[in-house]
Order: sequence, then C-alpha cells, then structure tokens
Amino acid sequence: MSAPVSVVVPTYQAAAQIGPTLADLADGVLAGVVRDLVIADGGSSDAVAEVADAAGARLIVAPRGRGSQLAAGCAAARGDWLLVVHADTRLAPGWAEAVARHLCDAPGAAGYFALRFDDESVAARLVAGWANLRARLFALPYGDQGLLLPRTLYDAAGGYAAIPLMEDVSLVRAIVRTGGRRALRPLASVATTSAERYRREGWLRRGARNLAILVRWRLGAALTHRPRSQPPWMRSA
Repeated sequence: MSAPVSVVVPTYQAAAQIGPTLADLADGVLAGVVRDLVIADGGSSDAVAEVADAAGARLIVAPRGRGSQLAAGCAAARGDWLLVVHADTRLAPGWAEAVARHLCDAPGAAGYFALRFDDESVAARLVAGWANLRARLFALPYGDQGLLLPRTLYDAAGGYAAIPLMEDVSLVRAIVRTGGRRALRPLASVATTSAERYRREGWLRRGARNLAILVRWRLGAALTHRPRSQPPWMRSA
C-alpha cells in the first residue's frame, strides 16, 4: 500500500527559510507515511523552484494568499490524507509515528500538533500555552500548529476558502460543524513555529492584533487582499 499522506506547504518568498521544515519531513518518508510533497507558492521571485526541485516536491503556483494557495496545493496532492505545514514550522522528532498512530486510531478525524515557539521567553511559553488550551477547549487550533486532514473530511467541510487570512480557522470551524468536536483531535507530537513576528512587533502587540483579526472574522468582516505596502502582520503566506 502506498504512503497515505500528502504534505502541503504554502510559501511566499520563503526559499531561504524553508530548508529545515523540509528536512524534518524526511522522517515521514522513511517511516512510509509521506507519499508526496506539494509546495503551494504565491508567486515568489526567490529560488523556490530550485528548492522544490531539490526536495523532490511539486511546485504549484496560485494567486497569493494562504487560502488560495492551500486550496490549489490540496487539489494537486495525491494522498488520502493531507498534512498542511507552514514554511516556518518545524516538526519534532517522532512526528511521523504520531501521525501513523492517528491514522490507525482516528481514521475519520483531523489532527493538530501542540504548539511551541522557537523562543524560551516567558511570553513565548504563555502564548503557546494559551494556544494549546484554546485548541483543546474550543476546538480551535491555528495553522501554525499544522493540520492533518483525511481527504474525505476535508472535502466534506468544503476545503480551504480562497481568503488571505483566517483560512485555517474557517476550515477548522467547518470541520467541527461537519463532524462534531471529535472530528478534531490533538496529535501526540509538537510543532515549533518561528516567533520572529512576535519578537519584531512585541508579544503583547502581536497578540492583540491576532485577537482583533479573529474578532473581525467572527463578526463577518470581509478580509480582502492588501497591496504589498500593507504592514507585515496583515500579510499572507
């Protein structure tokens, strides 16, 4: 039987930082979990094509915005399962075994990793702790935690919406509406994501902005794509 999982990574000008993320995925290949790798790029001008070729990945170019890119990447993926990982996220050793156990124990449910930041500060631990608590209490993990999706559930939930922000929250809420809270379960492994934006903008300021975006989304505000002059915290992939 072929490996069941397609890994989809959204990128935009990320060729210089994606190497460690791709290196971690080798564990999944060796474990017989990963079938193929799709890099869903938003029209970068960097060396992403060369990186994709070196990694044995297929490069899919889509309109810029994580929602559009991930919808295109998932459509191109060949596996019965999808694992969406951001370009600045590292999967911990043993992640492939955790995924394999989930596939056996919860074959109809989506999964997500526990969040950690590449920062040892108290602020980083508090933000990650809140994110993990939010995911468990409210069934609301974010894309930085990675998302493992059975193709059937992904399709039933309508897939990724072509929106530049909150595409992860939109899909997760659709999954819970489709399959109930048990359709979304924690994986027994960790995803470590970059804290660069928090360090650059400040943990309190960045956290407040994230909360404001979530509130706007829940209130139904239209989050349209912004020009390149937009501030970094509003940029997509």
